[in-house]
Amino acid sequence: MKIICIGRNYANHAKELNNPLPEKPVFFLKPETSLLQRNKPFYYPEFSNDIHYETELVFKISRNRSYIQEKFASKYYSEVALGIDFTARDIQKECKAKGLPWEIAKGFDNSAPISEFIPLDSLKNKDAIEFHLEKNGEKVQIGISTDMIFSIDKVISYVSQFITLKMGDIIYTGTPEGVGPVKIGDRLTGFIEDREMFNFLVK
Repeated sequence: MKIICIGRNYANHAKELNNPLPEKPVFFLKPETSLLQRNKPFYYPEFSNDIHYETELVFKISRNRSYIQEKFASKYYSEVALGIDFTARDIQKECKAKGLPWEIAKGFDNSAPISEFIPLDSLKNKDAIEFHLEKNGEKVQIGISTDMIFSIDKVISYVSQFITLKMGDIIYTGTPEGVGPVKIGDRLTGFIEDREMFNFLVK
């Protein structure tokens, strides 16, 4: 099972980090050990002092295929979840400054909390999926899937040119603006539409 993450897929988020807008989807991988499920607490790692949340819609691949045409991409997923791409921002900045890969800042253990998957057909509007994150009861991120620079269909088509997608692979589709740090004691609660998807503590 692969965890494929799309970077810089919301224009306002790219701007808040002073990153240029991509012309093609930017993607990287997280290992399976980064998954954090069933509302288990996230334990703040000792190697970083600046862990940031990035809330994202996550889609699950339902069929095996490479070189998927965009017009057929919708046949390869039917479920969505909500996840967080935790990022060790201090380590990421250090790696970028040295021109080094920065998977170490993204792929560490438990860096990918994720909710249960729900059918897309259960949503009020599966073509414009609304989601948000609350930190300690305050909304800190609000997103809608129509604001993605590259839709999930475009992402699937593009990624499948390089990597064969298999049943059970999941795709984190990027985060809207409003990312920020967490600290021990914070509670993070994520919603798709008005449905609570995850609720866990930072310890």
